[in-house]
Amino acid sequence: MILVFGRSGQVARELARLAPDARYLGRDQADLSDPDACARAIRDHAPDAVINAAAYTAVDRAEEEEARATTINALAPAAMAHACAGLGIPLVHISTDYVFDGAGDQSFTPDHPPAPLNAYGRSKLAGEDGVRAAGGAHAILRTSWLFSAHGNNFVKTMLRLGAARDALRVVADQIGGPTPARAIAQACLTIAQALRDDPEKSGTYHFCGAPATSWAGFARAIMAQAALPCRIEEIPTSDYPAPATRPLNSRLDCTDLAVFGLQRPDWRQGLQDVMKELKGAP
Repeated sequence: MILVFGRSGQVARELARLAPDARYLGRDQADLSDPDACARAIRDHAPDAVINAAAYTAVDRAEEEEARATTINALAPAAMAHACAGLGIPLVHISTDYVFDGAGDQSFTPDHPPAPLNAYGRSKLAGEDGVRAAGGAHAILRTSWLFSAHGNNFVKTMLRLGAARDALRVVADQIGGPTPARAIAQACLTIAQALRDDPEKSGTYHFCGAPATSWAGFARAIMAQAALPCRIEEIPTSDYPAPATRPLNSRLDCTDLAVFGLQRPDWRQGLQDVMKELKGAP
C-alpha cells in the first residue's frame, strides 16, 4: 500500500485516479503543520512507500509566513523521511524549481548549487535537505509550473480572464516548462515502485514539461486551444511586481529521469487533455 500525504491538491487528485487503492491523508488526518503527526501516520499505516504531495504553496504569502511555510515544507517532510527510513520504505517528495536563482538561460541540472530567491524557495530547499539527511531511500522530484483541471492554476486563471477580456498582459521573460499534474502523479508512482526494488536509485531528479516556453507563450497556447480571441500582450517581470521574487529561468535538465524509464511530458498534449476535461468531453 502507498501512503499519500495530500488529498485535494492537483497531484494528489491525479494520484487518486491512477492509484485508487492508495491511502490518502488530508489535513484532517495528517496536518503538515504538526510534523510529529505526519511521522506517526506513517508508522501507524506501515505502508510500502510514501508520496508527499502536500505543501505550503502560497508563494507570496510565504514572505510573511516563512516560519509556517518552513514547518510545512521542511520540518514535516524531514519527519516523514525519518519515519520512512526507520521502516525501510521509500519516500517520494515533490519539490520545485524555486530552489534555484533563475540566472542564465541554461537548464539547471539536479546537482546545480541551489540559491532560492524567496521564502517559499528557502522552505522547499530546507525540506530537500531534511529528506536527504534522514538517510533512507528517497527521491526528491523537482518540478515547475504545475497545471490540471483541478484547483487554482495558471490555465484556469487564463481561461477565466480570457473569456472576460479582450487582452491580457502576461510576463514574457520568465521561461520554464509547464507540467501536467497527471504526468507528475504517474512519475511519482513509477519512482516509488523503482525505489522499492532498488533503493540505490535514491537521489534528486527533475521532471517538467517540454518544450520550454514563457508564461506569455503558455497563455497564447491556452487561448488558442480554447478558441478565445483574447490577445496576449508581453510584459517584463518588472511590470508585474509581487511580494516574492520569481526566477526568470526555470528550465530544468531532466536527463536523469532515464534511470526510471521516464521522459519529459509534452505540455501541449497535457493542455489538450485538461481542456477536454474542463469541457466535459469523454
